Amino acid sequence: MVRVWCSLTNLMSTMYRYSALLFYSLVCSVLFNCICAEEVKIEVLYKPENCPVKSKRGDALNAHYDGFLAKDGSKVYCSRTDNEGHPKWFILGVGQVIKGLDIGMTDMCEGEKRKLIIPPSLGYGVIGREKVPPNSTLVFEVELYTVRRGPRSVESFKMIDLDGDKKLSRDELKMYLQEEFKRDTRNQDPSYKDRVLTDILLKNDHDGDGYISAREYNVFQHDEL
Repeated sequence: MVRVWCSLTNLMSTMYRYSALLFYSLVCSVLFNCICAEEVKIEVLYKPENCPVKSKRGDALNAHYDGFLAKDGSKVYCSRTDNEGHPKWFILGVGQVIKGLDIGMTDMCEGEKRKLIIPPSLGYGVIGREKVPPNSTLVFEVELYTVRRGPRSVESFKMIDLDGDKKLSRDELKMYLQEEFKRDTRNQDPSYKDRVLTDILLKNDHDGDGYISAREYNVFQHDEL
């Protein structure tokens, strides 16, 4: 009798664990589908007639963008004031900005202006950040000035890697940035270039050896490198 009772207990325990696991899987599936269903709403405010180059993942973009809370319109970010008036340089699609901006600023022309409505899952999520409360929908007004072939491309890596050793030194990166900044006719604080260089090394030199290797640099995992 005891043996039968133990068998029944084990069976019921197994069924309970299976049911709990199935329920958890269903809940995760629903949540995942809901998150995936959210998307960035894009409104084109201005688009130049001549558009020879469009932004794509891995490109270096120079842009101004202002962020607001959708619920009350309060400003949470302004590159014109928070970045000392300079347009922001960042690499598209590698996580240097929130996911909603990576998505919303893809396929933009130089000179194009957009309004982006970004859901919480593609912004700062359930945690929030500084002026952004948890679960906040954001509105960004963006203006794209410049699109450069991204330093994440194979061509750019080879261009920066002057000695061909398949790693980028601080001096090589500095020379590359100097040429890039020459193309920007706006007045810039000289220390701004050094801050950009320091930020690049900080975010990409994962092993701290003072160089950015092909593996650290190459987010697309090209075989050519």
